[in-house]
Order: sequence, then C-alpha cells, then structure tokens
Amino acid sequence: MNSDRYIDMDSKLRRTIYNNCTCFNKNQIMHTVDFIKKSDGEDSYRRRLTRQVSMHTLNGFNELRLNVKLCDASLILDNGDTFPIHRSVLSGSSDYFRILFTTTLHEGDYTKINLKSIESTTMEFILQYIYMRQIDINYDNVMDIMRTADYLCIDGLVQLCHEFVVECLGPDNCVTILQFADYYYFGALTSAAYKYIIKEFMTIAEQGDELMKLRQEEFKLIIENNQLNVKREEFVWDVVLKWVDRDPERRKNDLLFLLPKIRFGLMDSKYFIENVKDHHYIQNRDDCRPYIIETLKFMYDLQLTPSVADSIAPTLARPRYPFEVLFAIGGWSGGSPTAVIETYDTKSDRWTRIFEEDTHGPRAYHGTIVMGHYIYIIGGFDGLEYFNSCRKFNAVTKVWEEVAPMNCKRCYVSVVLLNGIIYAMGGFDGHHRLGSAEKYDFERNQWTMIAPMTSQRSDACAAVMNGRIYITGGFNGQECMNTAETYNADTNEWTLIPPMQTRRSGVSCITYHNCLYVIGGFNGLVRMNSSEKFDPTTNHWSPVVDMCNPRSNFAVEVLDDMIFVAGGFNGVTTIAQVEFEAKNMQVYRSALSACVMKDLPNVEYYMPLDRDRLEEGRKTIVRNNRPNNNDDTERVDNESVNTVATQVNNNQIINIDDDDDY
Repeated sequence: MNSDRYIDMDSKLRRTIYNNCTCFNKNQIMHTVDFIKKSDGEDSYRRRLTRQVSMHTLNGFNELRLNVKLCDASLILDNGDTFPIHRSVLSGSSDYFRILFTTTLHEGDYTKINLKSIESTTMEFILQYIYMRQIDINYDNVMDIMRTADYLCIDGLVQLCHEFVVECLGPDNCVTILQFADYYYFGALTSAAYKYIIKEFMTIAEQGDELMKLRQEEFKLIIENNQLNVKREEFVWDVVLKWVDRDPERRKNDLLFLLPKIRFGLMDSKYFIENVKDHHYIQNRDDCRPYIIETLKFMYDLQLTPSVADSIAPTLARPRYPFEVLFAIGGWSGGSPTAVIETYDTKSDRWTRIFEEDTHGPRAYHGTIVMGHYIYIIGGFDGLEYFNSCRKFNAVTKVWEEVAPMNCKRCYVSVVLLNGIIYAMGGFDGHHRLGSAEKYDFERNQWTMIAPMTSQRSDACAAVMNGRIYITGGFNGQECMNTAETYNADTNEWTLIPPMQTRRSGVSCITYHNCLYVIGGFNGLVRMNSSEKFDPTTNHWSPVVDMCNPRSNFAVEVLDDMIFVAGGFNGVTTIAQVEFEAKNMQVYRSALSACVMKDLPNVEYYMPLDRDRLEEGRKTIVRNNRPNNNDDTERVDNESVNTVATQVNNNQIINIDDDDDY
C-alpha cells in the first residue's frame, strides 16, 4: 500500500492512543474496583477486585521477544526483516496465527512464517500491541496498521483503528478515508465516511477539493441520498459541474448517470433554464434531453395546472430530509395547558403531530434544552401546580424519563445550555418572582445553585453568546423590565449591560450572527411585533425589522440559518402563526417552548407522512430555493411562470420530436 497519499493531513490529528492501559509502573497491576450494593437493601457494601493483566507479565514477555529468549517462531517480511516471536502469545491475540500454529494441514512445526506486503515499522507496531496492549497511532500510520491488523485477524486492533479514523474524519480527508475503507472492505468505516460526507456536504465543497476525488459511483450514492444536507438543490448542481470540470473529457459522459439523482424540480425555474438547460455540458445531447424535458414539464404543470396540487411529487421534486428538526412542545391552548408535540419539516414546509406526549401530563411556561438525542423539559405550570420537576425525552427511543428536580419551583423560567451544563434562571414559584439561578450537571444528575441575578425576573428570556449567558427583560412583580444582564460562568458573576430600548415581558431572544436578537413581548400596555439586537462589539442596542404579528410568550429558534418564531399570544387570543414564511402550526398555543435537534438517526419518524404530496409544493419550492435575502427574492412568481411557459412552447414539450434541437 502506498501510504504517501495519506500523510498530508493536519498535524492536529496526530495523537497517541493507548488501548486497555494508560501509564503503569513496571510492577504495577491494574485493578477494577466495583462497589455493589447488597441485595438486602442495607447501606453496607462489599468490595470486589477484578484482576486485569499484570504489566509486569506483559513487560516480561516483551523483553523475552526483544532479547530473542524462548522464542519458538519467526515472522519474515518481504524485505528480509525477521521478527522472533512466541507462538502462544500471538495465538492469543490473532485468529490468523492461532489457526496457522494449530492446524494439522502441514508437517512438522511451523516456525518460519513469510508475510507479504507488510512494512517493518507496521509489524513492530502490531507486535507492540500484541505484547504490551499499547500502540502509538497517528494519521500517517493508522491505515497501514488497520489493513494489516485486518489481514492478521486482530479484531481488537482493527476496532481501535476504526475509532481513531472516524475521529479524524474531516473536510480534507473524508473521501480519501472513504476510498480506503471501500478498497479494503471495512464496511463500518465506509458507512461512517459516507454519513460524514452526506452530513457535511456543503462544508466539504466550500473548504476544498476533496469531493473532486469521488468516483462516479460514489458521487451518485451521495447526491441521491434523501438525507443529503444541502439548503438549496442549486448547490448540488454547482458541485457536480465543478466535479466534471476537473476531468471534462472523461467525466462529461458520467454526467448522464448523475442527472437522475439531482432534484431539478426543487430548483428555481429561472436558475434551471439559465444554468442547467443551456449549459454546454447538456446542450445538444440526446441522452440528457429526457431529464431536461421532464423538469420543464413539471415546472410548467406546477405553476399553471391546478390539478397537480393533489398529486405525488416525481422523484426529481421530492424534498430531501432536513438535517435539523424543530420541536414545539407544550404550551397553553384553549384556556388550559397542553402536552402537544409538533415537529416542523423545513424541506416540505409542514408540521407533524407527534403522539409520544409526556405521560406525566401537560405543562406551559417551561423551558426546553437539547443535549444529544435528549430533549430536557424544565419547570413550568399545569394550571394548578408550579413545577420544579424536570423530564427528558429520548427522540430516538421515544421514551420519557424523570430527572432530578430543581431546587426551586420555576414557572416562566429562562433556560440555556452552556459548556454542557443547563442553566435555569428566574421564574415564578407561585408566590414570588425569582432572582435565583441554578445549574444542572448531566453526569451527576444534580442541580446546584449559582449566584443570583441582579434583579428578580420571570417571563424573561436567555441565550448564550461568546461563552456567556445573556438574560433580557421579564417581569419583576411590579413592572415589565427593559434591563439585561450577562453571566460569567468562570467567575460566577452577573453584570448588567445597557438596557433595551423597550420594556419587554414574555419576550424571546436568540443568538444570531454574533448578535443577541430580542423579539416581541409585552410592554405593559400592548403585545409588540418590534425587535432589537445587541452587538457585544459595540455594546449597543439597535432596532431590526418588525415581525408580521404582535406576540408574547412564543417560541423562537434558529433553523437553516433563519430565525423562526412560532405561536404566542397577540393580546386577544393564542395564535399558531409561524414566521419566517412557514406554514402555521396545527395547534394554536402560547407559552410553548421550542428546540432544534440535529442529525436524528430516525428523522423519518418526525416527518409528515404526506411530505411528497404537491398540495403545498408551490410555496415550498419557491421559498426553500431562493438565494439569500437579496434582490432576487423580490421578483414576482409571474416571471418564473412566463419563463417556463416560453421554454415549454419553444421546445414543444407536449409533442416532442426527437429530431428537434433545444
């Protein structure tokens, strides 16, 4: 194996991994200590010691090998290097050697073993692992070690290398690792590399040329995947063109196999006509013509034919699964709390009702935090009781569990996640507005009080920015507040920042593009649709564009690099409206909480069953495929309709003549 192609990696990937041991003194023995409670329920414990491998013994065997003592066989490499070994030691770690040394198919003792295509340094590393259970692995040597360990059937070492390579996956080596794993039939590593590329497709394409190494079959598998993480289908086409440009003479013929995997029906019609249909790789090619015609017909029917609204989208227009899923949980609806859970699919612009509601009942004015595949529900109110209880929902297994309760009951609570710790601040306990705050340690399942805020606050909102917690607005029991403060977790101190321009209770805030956005709320007189942002570099608040609807006690999240707000109370009733340009929720509610989960392995479960229907396809295709908020977004839909209609007429799509050029 030529390892030169694998050594131009970041030096930060280099590190030493030790398997099954750390650093031991020569005569030290490793023990595992387990404390097991007696079955009779007493508080006394018995101590059990499980003896592991003695490092003294391991060192002894290795010294015998290095000094060629008691060795009963030799490994001989292609270059003539010889490694004296002990057959019993190698047989204990390698099925290859165990079968080789114990088989009865050859006569006499099998003491000289010729090994092909193995480097001397790699062999020494493997013997070090077998004899000492430790090995120095870095990106330069891991692939040689992994393929050799696989050849010699040393499963533990193969798994160790697999874990290391998965950790090393990055935008500059993912295709190299994919092709290595595929060549040597490392199925799990191949799957991990594909999953990484599908998840980070846009980042990989933007940061380098790694995707240009893909073979046609590999590229096809990636771009046809329903979970390919791209915001706009136009991006897929741009990457395909860049791939073809790398070797046009050969790859322009491969384009025919990639075209069916690109979802042209999700593209903006004007972009398709100007950048796909008329591209020089496509023009005058009879083999590509059917895909262009099918797309033009679909776009024409979508925009001008009402009957298409109830049909199933063709493959070229079926939305991919989103990488991020928005969860809207609980709230206040119809005069009472609710446990309703809905998820939002940005790709199909639809909400889905999830029926795995918390069996402990509804809650409103609570907080939600995502950690891994768990959603933590914190505090709240059920119409009768103010909660200090906390629940967690496993989005993979769809099971609810109880976690440790907070020290204080907190309704109208503000929550954030900072450095792997949940912080819960302020709120209302049924008697007093709270200025206290506490934090939750996942590993210990324990809440601990931290320094109180400078003011009592309920119905405030908090967010994390630049490693600090910011909490804004709220109600102190007497008035709606315009003050804001920040918390330094390192010093356990709260510090006031300049006040907002407007008093806001029932407010929502979110970090977006390195600024703190504060949205809506109640100023003591009316519900507001105004917003403002705080720039920490200038220490200054400034107004931003208003929402379409006034609201307080609503949910806010960043999804697909856009701020979404959902539900709330408009001063008259609870609402279900969602902004930015999204379909309304199914349930009207305020006092809800929202969170975003990424990279769910069972994302299909949280998607609408009818997401492939074109019932609302017109709006979705336009909204999800516009470029960033620039002048192009202002063009009217009629322009696209007219453009497609012109192409339909020019190409005589309804009665195609195979001899016509287009």
